[in-house]
Amino acid sequence: MGTVSLLSDEEVSADALAVFNEIRAARQTKYVNNFWRALANDPVLLRATWDRLKVVMGPGHIDPLVKEMIYVAVSTANGCEYCVHSHTAAAKAKGMTTEMHGELLAVIGMAMQTNGLVTGLQTPVDDMFEAP
Repeated sequence: MGTVSLLSDEEVSADALAVFNEIRAARQTKYVNNFWRALANDPVLLRATWDRLKVVMGPGHIDPLVKEMIYVAVSTANGCEYCVHSHTAAAKAKGMTTEMHGELLAVIGMAMQTNGLVTGLQTPVDDMFEAP
């Protein structure tokens, strides 16, 4: 159960409704998901999060599918069930195949295992890997 209400279009402030409408336009849908409806309880945070997300997940040097797959990996590491589901769906919509998803999960699992090992061993970083 959530800690805040999921606000309907009728319940949100004018500022939050403006963000909802931007989300609909950007995603070409009538649907506004629960994450944004929860954030609408704080319209300033809703606006800031949406504006930042548009920049980070928007056009850039990294392919949009790769960005979604990175989001899935980080969400898995952080234990965010909601984000794993929503960004897996987004990655599939951007072309992630079943095989790619399996490979992504294998990489996530391998990284989690080796991260745990190197952290437990407190292995020092090789000089050649240090940033200049």
